[in-house]
Amino acid sequence: MSPVIEVRQLHKAYGDTVAVDDISFDVQPGEIFGILGPNGAGKTTTVECIEGLRNPDRGTVSVLGLDPGRDRAELTQRLGVQLQDSQLPAKLRVDEALDLYSAFYRNPADWRSLIDLLGLTNKTTTRFGKLSGGQKQRLSIALALVGTPQIAIMDELTTGLDPAARHETWDLIEGVRERGVTIVLVTHFMEEAERLCDRVALIDSGRVVAIDTPANLADRVETEQRIQFRPSVPLPDHLLESLPDVSHVIYRGDVVVVTGNSNALNAVTSVLARNQIVARQLRVDQANLEDAFLALTGHAPEKQGA
Repeated sequence: MSPVIEVRQLHKAYGDTVAVDDISFDVQPGEIFGILGPNGAGKTTTVECIEGLRNPDRGTVSVLGLDPGRDRAELTQRLGVQLQDSQLPAKLRVDEALDLYSAFYRNPADWRSLIDLLGLTNKTTTRFGKLSGGQKQRLSIALALVGTPQIAIMDELTTGLDPAARHETWDLIEGVRERGVTIVLVTHFMEEAERLCDRVALIDSGRVVAIDTPANLADRVETEQRIQFRPSVPLPDHLLESLPDVSHVIYRGDVVVVTGNSNALNAVTSVLARNQIVARQLRVDQANLEDAFLALTGHAPEKQGA
């Protein structure tokens, strides 16, 4: 299938500061595509060029075959946007906001079904200023979908939400994709990208560092396994240290922490079984998207809620 978004050599600077430095990527229909990177990496500038809110200095952007600058009026009818900082007048009611936004589109969705989907049915007459942070995010998603878009762009969707509201929002985004909407998700949260995205573009200092699935990016990282467990009986001296696949063994009270190569888990569980020792509360930490980000950019990503 042809991409629904094509970005080629996109470049944007503000004075002497280069925000986006020759970025290229495609977004396929029906996927959740993540644009992932720290604050200031160029993520929001990139999507603002896709949305037609900014004109690039050079390069090309095509969205559903349209030029965001030249065809912005038509693109607005087919693209839903949840901005990074979505604010409405404090006294505007939920139903008033949805009625207003519906009037902007040729083929608006039934906003009553949207608020049912997004869990806002009992907030229809509530004023925006009285909504919780999670409810405001639900409303922003509804406003992004009320025009029945083919593509929805969600920019830092869960920043500032508590963990419960964040996970609820993730469930909602997965439900939106099931309705056939292609989603571009802009985030600096690794866990969010791992949970939701089919593919991610890692962006750092205005450049694309890598594009792949979260799992494939994690597989690129040469990291050791870390195995933690409580043995059912005290371990014989040097039982695990003698294994060739094990590099370190640390004892923290009754907890054993083993570090080794990709075969360390098999080696450890095999020797424990031979010695009739049960590994209780076993946990294995593998390379993840955060490890990939660190390896590819040379610095750690921002933590959730930072």
